Amino acid sequence: MDHSPEKNDSQTILILDIGGGTQDLLVLTEGGPLENALQCILPSPTVMIARKINQATRNRKAVFLSGRLMGGGASSQAVRDHLQAGLPLYALPQAALTLRDDLQQVAQMGIQITDSAPAEAIEIELGDIQEAALAGLFGSFGLVLPDLRLVAVQDHGFAPQESNRRFRFKQWEDFLASGKPLETLLYQDIPAHLTRMKAVQETWPQALVMDTGAAAILGALEDEQLIKMGSPNILIINIGNEHTLGAWMVEGRLAGIFEHHTFFLNREKLLTDLKGFVSGKLTNEQVLQDEGHGCLNNAPWKGRFPPLIVTGPRRGLLARARVLMAAPFGNMMLSGCFGLLRAYRFGKEFDGLKSKL
Repeated sequence: MDHSPEKNDSQTILILDIGGGTQDLLVLTEGGPLENALQCILPSPTVMIARKINQATRNRKAVFLSGRLMGGGASSQAVRDHLQAGLPLYALPQAALTLRDDLQQVAQMGIQITDSAPAEAIEIELGDIQEAALAGLFGSFGLVLPDLRLVAVQDHGFAPQESNRRFRFKQWEDFLASGKPLETLLYQDIPAHLTRMKAVQETWPQALVMDTGAAAILGALEDEQLIKMGSPNILIINIGNEHTLGAWMVEGRLAGIFEHHTFFLNREKLLTDLKGFVSGKLTNEQVLQDEGHGCLNNAPWKGRFPPLIVTGPRRGLLARARVLMAAPFGNMMLSGCFGLLRAYRFGKEFDGLKSKL
């Protein structure tokens, strides 16, 4: 299967990979040269919103959060800082779910849940899709937002009564048990528990949505050096600003997953964990107790440590290790975008096959 971006028809696709530090944008016209595609590394929505909340805090203003459920990270920390400063903060119920899946817990933080903005409060609209900002970017260059849109966000899933880390990793366990290719995690019909993805589709109903971790792993597989290597068994690590995801690939199939929070890791610890993960010696409970999400390896490796492929904005964590730094089509920061594109093309080919049966 040839996944080169220069193939196929002249359809234009907007591809947006939304992370904890950046949102990475690719607008690709299939059949045209990749070098002429719009490629941007922009601040992530959570960083943009955090800046607005921080400004309101400095100005000693009350804040009203409207909009939709989105990813937390920087914006959630800004909310906590605002409350710690003794300032009022109000939120619509849907926006408040960004902080916790349980609105009672949100209220216990000191956030006032309401359906209307108090007159004195500065309104800040939440949402992973910053429509006005993107429309302004495109409009300033005389461009139109393409109708076909692929988006990646990380969604722990709605789990008000349990640890969202455990709940997220249970989804990985179920997926490994299914034996399906990673490409099938690009959703048009989003499962009900993936509420962050659903919020993206509420803004962009035409969007196909995927998990950022899966997108990054698929994007790394497009790296030319990796393809030339031809190794049947590889370990791919995406070291993101917030999360680190490891995928153990055996004969081209996903055989294991390791997931942790990047800020709990350093070079030595990560390498030790990865060796334990690949060999099957690191347990799921050990990772959970270490504030990570978990690990599961259905095909423990007893031989020499396999080729280690690294991508992600924090890949410098393993800069001095013996690794292959994946940069598909020469751009590491667009790994997730290229992974989304790979999954989209996989789905089109599968649909084409079904239509012939």
